[in-house]
Amino acid sequence: MAKGQGQAAPDAVLTRIGQVAMLHHAGDREEARHRFLGLWAEIGEHGDALHRCTLAHYLADTQDDPEEELAWDLRALSAAEELTDDVLADRHEGTSAARALYPSLHLNVAADYDRLGHREAARLHLRRARAAAHSLAPGPYAEGVRASIDRLELRLDGTDRGTGGPDDHPEGRGRPPRQRP
Repeated sequence: MAKGQGQAAPDAVLTRIGQVAMLHHAGDREEARHRFLGLWAEIGEHGDALHRCTLAHYLADTQDDPEEELAWDLRALSAAEELTDDVLADRHEGTSAARALYPSLHLNVAADYDRLGHREAARLHLRRARAAAHSLAPGPYAEGVRASIDRLELRLDGTDRGTGGPDDHPEGRGRPPRQRP
């Protein structure tokens, strides 16, 4: 349906990001990373903030190095903050999408920091994830995010007491499942 007929026109860049995400979910991580990086080169560091947020959020999942994963997750969070902090933010169609991503973005950053051994930074972002999760609409996505927050919190508490370290976690490397929009 056309924009004037009650529905927004599809965003070609977000569609392309989604197509590559499906490739990644089908198991071709290396090809997905390559295509995501090609999209990043097209969008650029100063491209549309929603595009950068979404792409960096997915690109983080394709990284082998935990520090690179953190760098991409931080890029996603920074782009989301650009959308929501901007005085004209409410005029951008992606503002509500970015706000809905905040719990997941902070959760992913918390998990990254945890894997790198930065427990206080992990806790800070976990608190931000929990606070942002209060605004999520009820449903499976919100339930999944909240459950992942709880799991990471339990794991961090266990790690601090000297039990249940990251390598003991059943999901591998102490990693909660990545949350996606």
